[in-house]
Amino acid sequence: MKTKAQKNNITEGVIWKQLLFFFFPLLFGTFFQQLYNTVDAVVVGQFVGKEALAEVGGASAMVINIFVGFFVGVSTGATVTISQFFGGGRMREVRDAVHTAMALSITAGMAIMIIGLVGAPAVLSMMNTPAETMEGSVLYLRIYFCGMVANLIYNVGAGILRAIGDSRKPLYFLIASCLVNVALDLLLVVAADMGVAGVALATILSQLFSAVLVLAALMKFPEEYCLNVREIRFHGWVFRRIVAIGIPAGFQSLMYSLSNALIQTNVNSFGTSTVAAWTAYSKIDALFWMMVSSFGIAITTFVGQNYGAGLYMRVRKGVRQCLLLTAAFTLFINLIIIPFGEILFRLFTRDGEVVSIGIMMMRFLVPTFMTYICIEIFSGALRGMGDTLVPTLITGGGICGLRVLWLLVAVPRWNHMKTVMLSYPITWVITSVLFVVYYSWYMKRHKIG
Repeated sequence: MKTKAQKNNITEGVIWKQLLFFFFPLLFGTFFQQLYNTVDAVVVGQFVGKEALAEVGGASAMVINIFVGFFVGVSTGATVTISQFFGGGRMREVRDAVHTAMALSITAGMAIMIIGLVGAPAVLSMMNTPAETMEGSVLYLRIYFCGMVANLIYNVGAGILRAIGDSRKPLYFLIASCLVNVALDLLLVVAADMGVAGVALATILSQLFSAVLVLAALMKFPEEYCLNVREIRFHGWVFRRIVAIGIPAGFQSLMYSLSNALIQTNVNSFGTSTVAAWTAYSKIDALFWMMVSSFGIAITTFVGQNYGAGLYMRVRKGVRQCLLLTAAFTLFINLIIIPFGEILFRLFTRDGEVVSIGIMMMRFLVPTFMTYICIEIFSGALRGMGDTLVPTLITGGGICGLRVLWLLVAVPRWNHMKTVMLSYPITWVITSVLFVVYYSWYMKRHKIG
């Protein structure tokens, strides 16, 4: 009989089956994370109006992504540090790292909350938020940022649970929190008619619920490394290690968020209907991003184990098969989204102008998804082999840098929403070419496969 470790071994067996074995659980978890965010947009779009849809999406979502995305990137340093200590049986260090990570999440959460409460109007103004949605966007952000401590506690706590090998509890907590969010959205927005304030309040209460669940799980750890509220503090050497590992990931997330914020700024200049359509479209195209990011994580895990075992030919075959699987799933998503575009948009709004603009966006961008997949799979494979710096530089320069350049140079000259959207396929194609060239060179230089 195989042991649990042997069952989780992916250095043998049919490659595509092993990849799908990792892919589907990741996709399932990402789906509920996206559902959590999409419910808010559906409820306000259907029961409040397109202005409210623009207020909870659009610039507000970009501001949230900038702060939360950066910290979640940094918190990966805690996940890696704890997993290394745990794997080495260094339980005292695990305990110090758990309490340092919790101290970091509380401190950062309070800092982000204060910044958000004070700075929301100024940031939204800088992003050209339409005047008719400014008041609601400010209200939504200020309520949302009041729940930032709970938000970060959940994200860090879930990372700690995964670091010690428990991937099920974070998924269960996320599902439970999602259900609470749905119920509170219906209660506060539909029944109590609280509008944008209701959906923001529903979000922070459901995040508080998930934070309580994850804290309870951490407190039930074995005694040598369980969470004790009275011991939450910074351990200097652990904190330095967490930051050293997590800062690069945080800055990569920040680069993505800032480039997307610049795109949102340009979208905002086209008015409320366009902002609402872009908000709805971003929820629909999340189907693709959930899929491709799950394959990216799967190939990183696959390559990491097989590269460590010296199975270089299997590494090369795995990357090829993962590319084919990702391409097949991308084509499948195209066949789902494009024919049913109007139906999907009407889930978010009944406004004919918003639906029409959204369908234009969909038909323009969805067929270009195929140009992105090399970026995700090759960068994931390179990370699995221990090369993290160059993929970060290629991604940051090829996608973020070029996209900003395009928006600053091309959009003022050809001021149309299609010019803004063209920044996606252009930067994807260029960055994909860079990854193909670098990956081929890396494999030859290191004689892999």
